[in-house]
Amino acid sequence: MEENQDQQPGLDIELTEEIAEGIYSNFAIITHSQTEFIIDFVRMMPGIPKGKVKSRIILAPQHAKRLIMALGDNLGKYEDHFGEITLEEGNGLPPHAVPFGFGGPTGQA
Repeated sequence: MEENQDQQPGLDIELTEEIAEGIYSNFAIITHSQTEFIIDFVRMMPGIPKGKVKSRIILAPQHAKRLIMALGDNLGKYEDHFGEITLEEGNGLPPHAVPFGFGGPTGQA
């Protein structure tokens, strides 16, 4: 197996099989206090009124800022390679809002 050239020297991280499988999330809720940022990764399903938090990550403010910087860098690289990511805004909702079709059954006439 080829070693990752970008890995920091001396950084030894264990990744178990269970964690390596990952958890799917299509929505995130971010809150903060003076000392920490909390990111809840949620799975929302169409027609189901209640989403479920699948994972919660708690970060120090400095680590949250590093995460934002790393995400920005990686998004830039992704868009350079695959093209711009567009957000669905035509439905009158801000880009960070829950998309239509999520959040429970709707009435029919």
